[in-house]
Amino acid sequence: MTVTDPSAAPRRIPRGKRRVGDVVFANTARGSGILILAILAGVAAFLIIQSSDSLSANVANFFTTSEWDANTREEPAFGIAALAFGTVLAAGIALVIATPVAIGIALFIVYYAPRRLASLLGYLVDLLAAIPSVVYGLWGIGWLVVQLRGPFDAMERALGWIPLFAGPVSTTGRTMLSVGIVLAVMILPIITAISRDVLHQVPRDHREAALALGATRWEMIRIAVLPYGRPGIIGGVMLGLGRALGETMAVAMVLSPSLVISWFLLQSGNQTIAAHIALQYPEATGYGVSALIAAGLMLFAITLVVNVVARLVIARRKEFR
Repeated sequence: MTVTDPSAAPRRIPRGKRRVGDVVFANTARGSGILILAILAGVAAFLIIQSSDSLSANVANFFTTSEWDANTREEPAFGIAALAFGTVLAAGIALVIATPVAIGIALFIVYYAPRRLASLLGYLVDLLAAIPSVVYGLWGIGWLVVQLRGPFDAMERALGWIPLFAGPVSTTGRTMLSVGIVLAVMILPIITAISRDVLHQVPRDHREAALALGATRWEMIRIAVLPYGRPGIIGGVMLGLGRALGETMAVAMVLSPSLVISWFLLQSGNQTIAAHIALQYPEATGYGVSALIAAGLMLFAITLVVNVVARLVIARRKEFR
């Protein structure tokens, strides 16, 4: 009987003798990656070409002007400053609200809830992602803004000395904070689902070692679970941020638009790029369409920068993989 040396390296199949299935799979995977790059480049090229007409004729500074009057080519005056500010502000509010809640839900489902309850909660959280944006918009404008008027008044009385919560409070409740809450609910299932999957992958040895050293369950989570799962959680948060940046219908329905740069979360004002495009595009013609595509180009650039930054942050945490 021949005894095989377990330390011997596995025999490699020569490149010329690779199986047909391996070759097909490798080429399919390579082609899929190239296709994604081609689609991304095509979208960028389309936005640049279609927006070049308005950008080249814009007499005002595109990045610092808040006005938007792009109906004529002779005296164009449109800027993206207010729209970009509103987009980032709404997404930031949603992220601040949704991130701790989503991580808390994921930790409860994975490490605290009984198995049956955890399965039910996971299903309900995933179900939130299947609700259309327009339904969230109807919920926001039909119920949420009405219920928030009282809390907004109390918030202004208690925290009005902070510029963010200064009055007068909007009587309609259609403010940037209302939009942030709606967006937080919308991105909650994305962050929760990814965080839950990441927390499930934490090696059992890490958790048992922390418990064996006398750590409580929370200490085990803090010193063994969260450091290991941090890259994946950050990735989930960035995916949620991308969804919040590009959300259209819910923001357009809930927010009372205004092309201003305002830090006052309890007052009506601000607007996002996606919502502005959705509201203005049906009536835009000719030069106005080019201006709206230029706004879309700015949103594309913001989303691209956010994803690049997220990848850099995750790459710095490779030691926890």
